Amino acid sequence: MTPIRRLCIALAALAILPAGGLRAQGIIIPDRCDDCRLPGRGAGLPVESITFETTVEGQVATTHVTQVFRNETRQVLEGTYFFPLPDDASISEFAIWDGDRRLAGEVRPREEARRIYEDIVRRVRDPGLLEYAGPNLFQARIFPIPARGTKKLELTYTQVLRAENGTVGYRYPLGTGRNAAPVERFAGRVTLRAGGGLRSIYSPTHEVDVRRTGDRATVSFEQDARRERRDFALFYALDRSDVAMSLFTYREPGKDGYFLLLLSPSDDQARREYPAKDVVFVVDVSGSMEETGKMEKARRALTYGVRGLNPADRFNIIAFSGETRLMESGLIAADEAGRRRGTEFVEGLRARGGTNINDALLEAMQQFPRTGDRPRLLVFMTDGLPTVGEQDVERIVRNVSQARRDGLRLFTFGVGYDVNTRLLDRVAAENGGTADYVAPEEDLEVKVSTFFDKVNHPVLTNLALDLGEVRTDLVYPRALPDLFKGTQLALVGRYRNERDLASVTIRLSGEASPRRTYTYPNVRFPLRDERHDWVPRLWATRRVGWLMEQIRSHGENRELVQEVTDLGTRFGIVTPYTSFLALEPGAQAVQPQDFGGRPRPRVQGAPLSSPCSLRPPCPRGRWRSWC
Repeated sequence: MTPIRRLCIALAALAILPAGGLRAQGIIIPDRCDDCRLPGRGAGLPVESITFETTVEGQVATTHVTQVFRNETRQVLEGTYFFPLPDDASISEFAIWDGDRRLAGEVRPREEARRIYEDIVRRVRDPGLLEYAGPNLFQARIFPIPARGTKKLELTYTQVLRAENGTVGYRYPLGTGRNAAPVERFAGRVTLRAGGGLRSIYSPTHEVDVRRTGDRATVSFEQDARRERRDFALFYALDRSDVAMSLFTYREPGKDGYFLLLLSPSDDQARREYPAKDVVFVVDVSGSMEETGKMEKARRALTYGVRGLNPADRFNIIAFSGETRLMESGLIAADEAGRRRGTEFVEGLRARGGTNINDALLEAMQQFPRTGDRPRLLVFMTDGLPTVGEQDVERIVRNVSQARRDGLRLFTFGVGYDVNTRLLDRVAAENGGTADYVAPEEDLEVKVSTFFDKVNHPVLTNLALDLGEVRTDLVYPRALPDLFKGTQLALVGRYRNERDLASVTIRLSGEASPRRTYTYPNVRFPLRDERHDWVPRLWATRRVGWLMEQIRSHGENRELVQEVTDLGTRFGIVTPYTSFLALEPGAQAVQPQDFGGRPRPRVQGAPLSSPCSLRPPCPRGRWRSWC
């Protein structure tokens, strides 16, 4: 089977995954199996066990997952392993087991890794290839999966956890759906390390055993197939000082340093008056919103958002389907009469028609005055793809960019799996906001209401960060976001200094009726610090993400592709141009000699588009935007 044909099979397997199955943390879909008695097309192999061990230092979680799959058939199988990752997570290790031998992967340019894999498979060895399949989704080609046997896989990834109102949450999605085979054993252990101390620790999903030792705690659980299949969720509260400022650095002698800075002002200012703001709520009322009670939940969430406005705020509401419908022709005061008008408008909303995202966003932009010093928030909620009017993603993004008002923050909510995440991610990121998504099994009203509770209370806007004499480089995010009640600022970057800086003073300032400054003295940026070796990879992941956005926006060029490839191979990151390859010790690939006796040139970057002549349909759900 040729490499192109094999890639077509991998893409086709991805296309048949339903929305629910994509959330399952790791499934293997066999390519072809005459002896398989699986539940249906695209169903995965049975899962014998899932175990994970997670270490959380501050708010950075490193999770090591071990999964064992069982082949109950009489034939050796080859399959595709799919693993969805949390947002902004990066894979640091991938390994497969051949009996009692562990074969660890290494990152290579994507085409080289695939060529080696295909060659080894033809010689019936035991490789595994882990590739980037789209935003937050990775796929691995696994061969062989022995008949009447098991196949064990390991994966390690790192992520920065979010803090909301002083509470940090960690989640391991077990997943649901027809692809999610029953798990016979599910167990996990989370080790928490917090220099400033831990307060409450609890899990709303599982019975856990919590053991504390000083400023550390270990949380563990185990369940079998008789228990209800549920995601594992854990929440813990930090001491106020720990939430206020955390710095993690890594630097080898003679090289650039890397840092992760987590900043959140204390809640002392939460009792003060919040600055008056302008808010425009935009809600999708197309026919699909009537499904599964989404419209009713959206009405309740919007009502909560309107009632939470401060009297000095101004707002408007736009409902859209094929056309837009405005509550008022312009912004109105959020006094008692204004809020009553808003709730009446929301209660009258009904779902019908198509989805004209372009016109709704442009109409919302026009509600804001061109000048002014108030915080400006646009909250956009949709459950679908653009089906009416302008439907091209690039043109919609460009139109929104041209219509943007200074100081605007655009927050998008995608409801369900039939959303264009690429569109929502980009219009949010390019307009100073964030994108969030609500899965069908999540409570839309609760999640959106929590969001409204946050954005209704801006703590600091138009931020400025002063790192003193520290020389920084390539810091992400590139533009500082506003800070809202209970949130924090996470910055990752490189630093250079010729001497050890042991008493740096960091200052964070922003508009807060009036302007306010927070000072963090005696911060150290050392010449040598090798404790937090995950920080460089986290920086490289953010750098790759920024480069990939440039490629998606402006097209491929050699310099950008080469930098992504170099970062992937140097820091061990799976990207569209690099892959993890796990080989037996001593296994070598045969170099094809089909260019007049000369070795075939190595392709450094695989194209983003599929080489398949007949491209399969895009997968539904969170990962469809890569198509």
